[in-house]
Amino acid sequence: MKLNIDGLLVLFPHDYIYPEQFSYMLELKRTLDAKGHGVLEMPSGTGKTTSLLAPIPAYRQAYPLEVTKLIYCSRTVPEIEKVIEELRKLVHFHEKQTGQKLPFLGLALSSRKNLCIHPEVSGLRFGKEVDSKCFSLTASYIRAQHQQDGSLPSCRFFEEFDASGRQVPLPYGVYNLDDLKAYGQQKGWCPYFLARYSILHANIVVYSYHYLLDPKIADVVSKELAKKSVVVFDEAHNIDNVCIDSMGVNITRKVLDRCQGNVATLQAAIHRIKETDAQKLKEEYQQLLQGLREANAARETDVYLANPVLPDEILQEAVPGNIRTAEHFVAFLKRLLEYLKSRLRIHHVVQESPPSFLKDIFEKVCIERKPLRFCAERLRCLLRTLEIADISDFSPITLISNFATLVSTYSKGFTILIEPFDDRTPTILNPILHFSCMDASIAIKPVFERFQTVIITSGTLSPLDMYPQILDFRPVTMATFTMTLARTCLCPMIVGRGNDQVTISSKFETREDIAVIRNYGNLLLEMSAVVPDGIVAFFTSYQYMENIVASWYEQVRQAGLARAAFPWRFHCAKVAAAPFLARLAWSSLGRRSQRPVKGPMGSEAARQEGAFGSSPHVFRAGPAHHMAAHRAPHSARGSRARPLRDGTVAYWSLRLPIKWRACPHDAKRA
Repeated sequence: MKLNIDGLLVLFPHDYIYPEQFSYMLELKRTLDAKGHGVLEMPSGTGKTTSLLAPIPAYRQAYPLEVTKLIYCSRTVPEIEKVIEELRKLVHFHEKQTGQKLPFLGLALSSRKNLCIHPEVSGLRFGKEVDSKCFSLTASYIRAQHQQDGSLPSCRFFEEFDASGRQVPLPYGVYNLDDLKAYGQQKGWCPYFLARYSILHANIVVYSYHYLLDPKIADVVSKELAKKSVVVFDEAHNIDNVCIDSMGVNITRKVLDRCQGNVATLQAAIHRIKETDAQKLKEEYQQLLQGLREANAARETDVYLANPVLPDEILQEAVPGNIRTAEHFVAFLKRLLEYLKSRLRIHHVVQESPPSFLKDIFEKVCIERKPLRFCAERLRCLLRTLEIADISDFSPITLISNFATLVSTYSKGFTILIEPFDDRTPTILNPILHFSCMDASIAIKPVFERFQTVIITSGTLSPLDMYPQILDFRPVTMATFTMTLARTCLCPMIVGRGNDQVTISSKFETREDIAVIRNYGNLLLEMSAVVPDGIVAFFTSYQYMENIVASWYEQVRQAGLARAAFPWRFHCAKVAAAPFLARLAWSSLGRRSQRPVKGPMGSEAARQEGAFGSSPHVFRAGPAHHMAAHRAPHSARGSRARPLRDGTVAYWSLRLPIKWRACPHDAKRA
């Protein structure tokens, strides 16, 4: 479909368009014309992603000097993959309409954990482990050591990319994470560094919020993106929380104890390098005299995390004398750690501002504001000088240095809260220091100042005028679009009390209340008697789900109903499902596990095998329930029916009968 959006020809990859989609694209085009920022709200399920992607490439093609790139920020990897697939459909439609290959490059960027193809590194479980191992194989000084001693480990994928990948640009097309990994395997290049290098040439880049909002990451990945780029924050209803979290720091006694080990390791490394290569420390000292920018002129692989806040003018200054030499800086860190330990020796809540904190630390241990401000960059420079390979071991001292830089840089918008108890263990003394950002605009302000157009969009942004106030910017357009099609299929309800009028809630204070647990179970049982298909129950955590299931079993056992069924499906908010718990519940209830269905629920194998026995048959299809029902004899009282849809039932794939008081779709029995 070809659309005329206020004089702009837009190719829309569908045969039909909602009125709200057209209005959305019209407001988006006006925002691009005004070279300002916008806040747009459109309900979920109305094709917001396509409405965002379609006009911007068309605008870029019509005005190539006005817009150079689209930076699409989403929250999670599945959402990033979804955007890439929508972009792929759009590009395919363009090529089908024009009959020629579109000179267009769009790609997704994620962490090393999701892009690494190194056989050893990619098998690591946690992202920090992958980052650290990658750093230990690709840092410039590690590679220099490998050239002198070939037995030392290195990453052949990065070596191949560094040798030939920079000269050959990524071919035109749309690449998701799997496509990048496949291309990297084919060429023998590192997909992660290939993607980081290619975002400079790509027309559309899709990645996470943190690549722009977290200053420690943004300065490493996104620092060279052009000003004439359009930035879109999709699903931005929680963007203020992302901004606040990216600038916050939490310090516990455990972190400080690990910092002591980091400082001892640094001392030993300094002593060792003074004996073997003292000239290296002298060269670092001379560079620090010229400013941090000269000292940190490192290759891309040497940069683990950038400085959280320091502006360019600070980087030109000479480092304060009391932290310029390596020995003095380590002594400075020791004093800082001892002070923080003393602040955690409390039995009541303390709240103070950054200026008050700086005044107290100066009075007690004579630490001034300026050396604190340079702390993060000075540590980063020292780690590179000492050629530390396993950088993840130094994450505690890096956290402390980031805190020192933040607390000495911002006098407003932050607060320091010291609590004697952790929220997870309110009865055990475990002090924690929270350095909390109270102003979300601090993290996003550089984005608004740097890029000419930033779009804040989501399905739930009302009231619209709240976000410009929270994020401190002036939008040129603010619009909300309602859905033209009525959704009569949804019936949201909140059940606040059980049958015995006991208030039911999953809040922490009432989770162990046996009456609340019983009422939740009764609610699910009664709902399953009238809901024609499956039920999904969401729990707040794995532990809460396990406790609830165990309590339900105990209540059933005590009531002498060991043969009662649990006809619902358990679903935890953290994972897709937890089938082992359902099987555990069945086996605990004395049910003998029969032969399981070979195929997944809803598959042809499931329909053939049947969950009600070896020969399920059609019972009745009434006007109220047009679906065919299956009959399952189970007692002398007769038969009970359970409507099915594509073989999906409300319990796990075990050939077991379900006991019902009444058949909800049988008018004679209901």
